[in-house]
Amino acid sequence: MTMTDKPAIAAEPDVPVDAGGSGDAASRDDAGVFGWWRGSHPTFAALAGFYAGLVYIIVVPGVAGAILAAVFGQDRAEELFPWVGLTLVVPLALLFPRKTRRFAEFVWLGIISTAIVVLGVAALVLWLMIEHT
Repeated sequence: MTMTDKPAIAAEPDVPVDAGGSGDAASRDDAGVFGWWRGSHPTFAALAGFYAGLVYIIVVPGVAGAILAAVFGQDRAEELFPWVGLTLVVPLALLFPRKTRRFAEFVWLGIISTAIVVLGVAALVLWLMIEHT
């Protein structure tokens, strides 16, 4: 057999070739169904991090407040609620390992931009209510 006699191996049309270029089925199966997404899509960490930060700043305080109120009662939950701020240690800790740094930067971008938008809208609504009453 010569080089030209080798059968051509066709790539699967639905599945992109991984970043390493091997494209064999075993490497795709090891990473799972969406394993190709992390390695080949350049904005995955940015989008996932930003929306994780957005969800983090909205959901974590709400769920923590609800749990505190259910366990300790409303008055005690209000006293303990400032301790929920310690949950920001998680995205802060993600900044240190090199592997999670880009993701953590976008988490913080999501957290900060969401907080700015929420506080800005609250200030505008408060100002409008005070001016027009």
